[in-house]
Amino acid sequence: MSNTKPFILVTNDDGIAAPGIDCLVSALQAIAEVAVVAPDSEKSAVGHAITLSDPIRVTDFNKNDQWHGFAVSGTPADCVKIAVGALLERRPDMVVSGINLGSNAGINVIYSGTVSAATEGTILGIPSIAVSLTTYTHAIFEPAAEFAVKIARLVLTKGLPPRTLLNINVPNVPALEIRGVRITRQGMANFAELFDKRVDPRNRVYYWMDGKKAELAEGDDVDDVVIRQNLISITPIKYDLTNYEFIPELQRWIPENEKI
Repeated sequence: MSNTKPFILVTNDDGIAAPGIDCLVSALQAIAEVAVVAPDSEKSAVGHAITLSDPIRVTDFNKNDQWHGFAVSGTPADCVKIAVGALLERRPDMVVSGINLGSNAGINVIYSGTVSAATEGTILGIPSIAVSLTTYTHAIFEPAAEFAVKIARLVLTKGLPPRTLLNINVPNVPALEIRGVRITRQGMANFAELFDKRVDPRNRVYYWMDGKKAELAEGDDVDDVVIRQNLISITPIKYDLTNYEFIPELQRWIPENEKI
């Protein structure tokens, strides 16, 4: 049996200098060799975008006079692609994306660069998880980091089903105030956007998008509901967007042998 430590690729969408990724790396180093490949600046809400029309630039990122990882000019999905395809000498056993500032629950999952990085790992056949903290201010990262280690141990041992990743949301409270863990489904809550119309000093109109998440009555097994109860939410999600239930009905609309 090999004594080689597992190899985990860590990335995020808040940028390589974000405090959440530091806390995550420190925690994971207790169980694995860790490589950091993350965006060189914040890339929140870019979804699963990849860079095709511009070069992707990679630079060494140093912190406290020590090499910390690779900073990438592209998106979170780019980071995973280029890490596996070009930068790392060893294929990762796992991808962990986070710790993100702000929850990635409900429809937010579609927009999330954090979740998309984990999705890209899954596409490449690497077990992957995304970890988010349900706040944008006064972050308490340690409980999320400790829980990420616990889940990483399980996933490294048991694996995950094909095309499936784990999306984890952790309440921003001290560890003693976290009431437990729930396996959840992705909710349908989304943001009700507001567009603040403004005028710049050159008299040009621009808009600043804001809004708040609309709360829906969706049941007690939904990610957004659970995290409001100070419970950690774990949602297994897939990137197959096919509506299988609708296929038979659609086939009745459009017979497959019908000529155009």
